[in-house]
Amino acid sequence: MTVSVIGLDGGPLPEEARDRLAKASLVTGGIAQLAHPDVPAGAETAVMGDASAGIDRIADHPGDVVVLAAGDPGYFGILRALRLRGIRPEVLPSRPLVALAFAAVAVPWDDAAVVSARATSLPAVVNACRALAKVAVLTGRGAGPAELGAGLDGWPRTLVVVERPGEPDTRVTRCQPAEAAARDWPEPSIVLVFDETRSSAGPQWTNQVAAPPAGFGWTEDRFVHHERTVTRREVRVLALSLLRPTLGTLVWDVGAGAGSVGVECAAMRAAVIAIDEDPEACALVRRNAAAFKVDVRVVQGCAPAAYAGLPDPDAVYVGGGGLPALEALVARRPPTIVAGYADVDRVGSARWLLTAAGYEVEGVQVAASRLAETPGGSVRLAAQNPVLLLSGRLR
Repeated sequence: MTVSVIGLDGGPLPEEARDRLAKASLVTGGIAQLAHPDVPAGAETAVMGDASAGIDRIADHPGDVVVLAAGDPGYFGILRALRLRGIRPEVLPSRPLVALAFAAVAVPWDDAAVVSARATSLPAVVNACRALAKVAVLTGRGAGPAELGAGLDGWPRTLVVVERPGEPDTRVTRCQPAEAAARDWPEPSIVLVFDETRSSAGPQWTNQVAAPPAGFGWTEDRFVHHERTVTRREVRVLALSLLRPTLGTLVWDVGAGAGSVGVECAAMRAAVIAIDEDPEACALVRRNAAAFKVDVRVVQGCAPAAYAGLPDPDAVYVGGGGLPALEALVARRPPTIVAGYADVDRVGSARWLLTAAGYEVEGVQVAASRLAETPGGSVRLAAQNPVLLLSGRLR
C-alpha cells in the first residue's frame, strides 16, 4: 500500500500526480478537491469530513491511496495528522494558499504571521490579529471573515478577503471590520489582516514575527511618564510573570497610568486594552505604545463603567480604580487577575472579593532597594515604595 498526498492550488497537476491518481484504488479529500477533473471517473472516493474517521479508512485500506489537499499539505494541512497516526506518505506539494493570497494583492508576506482558525479558538485568532500588524488567517467553520470582522471592530485594521485563492475565479475584497461583519462570505477563504498605522521594514533574519522581543522588564526611563504613573520595574516584572501575556491572549491594563504594564504585554504579542479616566494618562499610553511599535487600544473612562462593551479579557492588571474596579472585574470572571496595592487597607477587601468569587489567591510584597550614589562617591541602598501584588486564578 502506498499513500500519496497531492496538493492542489488551482493549477494543472504535474504528470506524476496524474499517474498516482490513475493508479489509486481510493481517493480521499474534501468535496471541492474530489471534484478535480483529474480524479478518474470510476475511482472509489471518500469525503474527508471527519479527519479522524478519514484517516482510519486510509490506514485500513489495502491498496494505493491518494489524499487530495488544498495548497501545501505540510503547511497547516493533513500531513501532520497522517504522521501522528504512523502513516508516512509520499507528498507532492503545491504552492501554499497563503502565498497565493498575498500574491493576489502583491504584498510581501515574509513578515506576516499565519494563524489557523481550524486549529484553535476564534478568540485566540482575533487576539493575534489585534496584536500583530500583518496576519494571514486560514478561516474555518464559524470563524470566517464575518466573525473576524466582528471581533476586530474597534481596532484600526483593514481586512483583505481572498476567496478561492489560486483558482481562476479568485476574488479579492478589501474592507473594514464592520463591513466584513455585516456580510455573508462563501467558503473557503483566507483573510489578510493589516494594521496600516504600523509600517514594517520586514524581517531582519527570521520570519518568526510573533516571537517575543529580547528581554522584558524595561527600566522606567524607557517610558514617557510622570511621577506615580509608571509601574516600577521590580513590580512590573513580577506582574508580567503572573499575567503570562502571549500571542492569542487579551490583557486589560486597568488604571493604566503611563501604560508600562500594558505596553510590555503588547511587546510580548498579547492583545491589550488600556483603561484610564485621565486624558493625559491616555496620551502617555499612546506615546509609549508608538515608541515600542506595538498596538494598545486605549479606552478613556472611569472603571468600572469603562468596561461596558469591551471583549472579555484572559488576564487583567489592576493598577488603579479602587475596589469597585476589582469587583466589576470579578463579575466578568477573567481567568487571571493581578492587582497592585500601595495602600495596605485595601488588600484585605480585595483578597476577600477574589476568594469569594472562586479565585485561588496569592499575595507578595515587593519591597526593593536600589543602589544610589552618595555625595562622597560611595553607594547606598535607596528603598522603593513597597507594593503588594495580589494574584487570583480561577480554580
